[in-house]
Amino acid sequence: MMSDRTQGTGGVDDAALDYYLIFATPDDRGRGAPPLGILVEEFVLCDDYTAAGIDSVEWSSATGVWGGSSATDAWSGSSATSRDLRTDALLRSRVIPVTRLDAGDAYQACGGGELPPEAEIRALFRERQPLPAAAPLDLGATGARRYRVLFAGELGERGLGNVRSALRLEPVDDPMGRVVGSATATAAGHDFTWELRRIGPGIAWCLDVTVRLGTGPESAVGALLHHHRQAIRGQGLIPVTIERFA
Repeated sequence: MMSDRTQGTGGVDDAALDYYLIFATPDDRGRGAPPLGILVEEFVLCDDYTAAGIDSVEWSSATGVWGGSSATDAWSGSSATSRDLRTDALLRSRVIPVTRLDAGDAYQACGGGELPPEAEIRALFRERQPLPAAAPLDLGATGARRYRVLFAGELGERGLGNVRSALRLEPVDDPMGRVVGSATATAAGHDFTWELRRIGPGIAWCLDVTVRLGTGPESAVGALLHHHRQAIRGQGLIPVTIERFA
């Protein structure tokens, strides 16, 4: 069952919306060139904090229009941009995940004025990219949930170091070299374990989170998943979906 959009905390931005600057070329990202547009997204979450879809809207610096025109003629709309961002490495090379503050600075520099409040941006959402959903596997009455947050892209050494620090990851003994670290914590009476995995060189990453539910509010699960997703997004990876396996 789908819930109201969950408001998380921490990570790249305390706001619930995700902001991306889209540039004409990969080189434009680092030399102060104005972006072609701004893509704004929000994961639509189910009651158990898995992802049912991604709402989005795109603003074009060429037209100054939200949703009425895409940033380049090659894009047919914000949902197509949102989908391609996760499947097209060339497009990802022209995109930077940013905070709302940075998106507001770019919006103003491109002549858009003051970035609209998030409630107004949500009202502009017209396109949703649906995400496949399946019932979690029944692995017995373990009292645990197992989540996977999938990311597209690659982490450089600096980005990986920042993620290790933000998620308090400790080294693990993995002969295959896929698991780069794990951590445990207790929050709101729940026990959490998470590990960061590499899925093929330059292809994707995932964060696996096991939750052993206690007596506290389940909102702590959503808050941790949000915080960790934003911390990883802040290092340039693009969140693809949030799945649950148990």
